[in-house]
Amino acid sequence: TRYTAGWRAVGASLSDVAAMGARAQGAVAAYGAPAFDGEDLLAFVGGATDVCAAVGAEYVGGDLDNHEEFTVATTAFGRVDDPVRRSDARPDEAVCVAGALGRTAAALRRFEAGDTERGNDLFRFTPRVAAGVALADDATAMMDSSDGLARSLHQLAAASDCGFAIDRDAVPVADALDEVASDAEGRWEAAVHFGEDFELVATVPASAVDDVRAATPVSVTDIGSVVNAEEGVTVDG
Repeated sequence: TRYTAGWRAVGASLSDVAAMGARAQGAVAAYGAPAFDGEDLLAFVGGATDVCAAVGAEYVGGDLDNHEEFTVATTAFGRVDDPVRRSDARPDEAVCVAGALGRTAAALRRFEAGDTERGNDLFRFTPRVAAGVALADDATAMMDSSDGLARSLHQLAAASDCGFAIDRDAVPVADALDEVASDAEGRWEAAVHFGEDFELVATVPASAVDDVRAATPVSVTDIGSVVNAEEGVTVDG
């Protein structure tokens, strides 16, 4: 729906704010379409407004433009004194995921099965802004999982000049994916490689994991450790 499109498009930008440990303040969107239907436009703005409200931010407007197909571009902004970047992970730290993976893959399975109501519901994720703020004091590197966990780990490894040793069995998988996954390998592929989940992947000192879990409003799962760069990114299990 256009409501879901507004929610998800703006939510994706809010997720980038979350990944730096910032408090979200607002968002804007550029909306392009072959023609402007009033109900569609209001539904889009409604979704954009509601996802901002869900993280304590404000949708402050945007722009309209004619386009040959429905197209959206969004920007979100926030405030943080000491942003968490991707480049300071160090060996022996823990690798953590805030949230669970596979929600978007599950949503597409629902759409394919004709269950559009459930598909739209799963598409409307809550950006992990509160989790990012909670992680910010301890995280040494962080990003969201919009490109998939596997690619996110490789991106963090490149930025921090390190490697990761991941415990396959520890990777958190969304219940919604378990409901539709046909087999264990398909479940793993959807959770780790599909992407578009917008959870947070962070490195924290091993001694801080318990404190981070206690402070973060969503589940935080320790999925492995930071290793030296020459060891690469590996998965065991």
